[in-house]
Amino acid sequence: MTTKIILDCDPGHDDALALMLALANPEIDLLAVTTSAGNQTPEKTLNNAMRLLTLMHHQEIPVAGGNRTPLLKPLETAGNVHGKSGLDGANLPDPDFAVQPLTAIELMAQTLRQSPTPVTLVVTGPMTNAALFLRVYPELKEKIEQIVYMGGAMGLGNWTPSVEFNIYVDPEAAKIVMNAGIPLVMAPLNVTHQAQILKPEIEAVAQIDNPVAHAFYGLLNFFERYHEAPKWGFKGAPLHDPCTITWLIHPEWFTSERMNVDVETAGELTRGETVCDYYELTGKPKNTEVLLGIQREKFIQFIMDSLRTFD
Repeated sequence: MTTKIILDCDPGHDDALALMLALANPEIDLLAVTTSAGNQTPEKTLNNAMRLLTLMHHQEIPVAGGNRTPLLKPLETAGNVHGKSGLDGANLPDPDFAVQPLTAIELMAQTLRQSPTPVTLVVTGPMTNAALFLRVYPELKEKIEQIVYMGGAMGLGNWTPSVEFNIYVDPEAAKIVMNAGIPLVMAPLNVTHQAQILKPEIEAVAQIDNPVAHAFYGLLNFFERYHEAPKWGFKGAPLHDPCTITWLIHPEWFTSERMNVDVETAGELTRGETVCDYYELTGKPKNTEVLLGIQREKFIQFIMDSLRTFD
């Protein structure tokens, strides 16, 4: 059986890996790609998605760009992590196909209407598009099987002391999504920080002899350099976004707990913090499957095997 998905992303090095996994594995039927502003500006993330699809020869997949800014706050990007283009480290081809003449939420709506079965929405960037979709097309909510997202954390942050970047960019959007009553699966920093690729494993990517692997070797090298800073304590580079696609195909490689998750939007120091009710203290319903552990070696082998499918 295949899982039909829409990938809403902001490429970004780790978004690129998530897209690669979705394309390389027949268990995933990628119906559409929508882009958000986040890791870089909206023009760059849209262009990056199209460059990646051109690289991997999947120009048939419809692509649309989303909202240019978060719902309420000014846009902040992560160029210090992902570089000037958002995908520094590799020479990617220019897009050789056209973007859809639709907005991201219009493409989401069209895709859901055309699907005979519910579709999983995978979000690997800020949740602006997902929140707007739920507000503009509430009648299509039932066509969403679940929302699997990379974002948030339980007890740590990577952008402010307690806030993960994707949620930080648009906390109001995340709050709308998390309280929409749709089944949620969350890949927080707690699990993605375990999903590290080590330097010898990056070097092993260089031994995979196809253009896609060659491009990802450059991307991974660039991405790893940011994470060498001693403050992070990493041995390699954490591959955040690919955890979403990997969970859809191999949930048995993860440990998780169901709990209520909400977003703080008013705190002076904690705006954007995901509040995870691990001990059931609030009495609120458990709305989220929170991924907490991953079998790292199997995850890395899965990435390697997926890159080899482009031989």
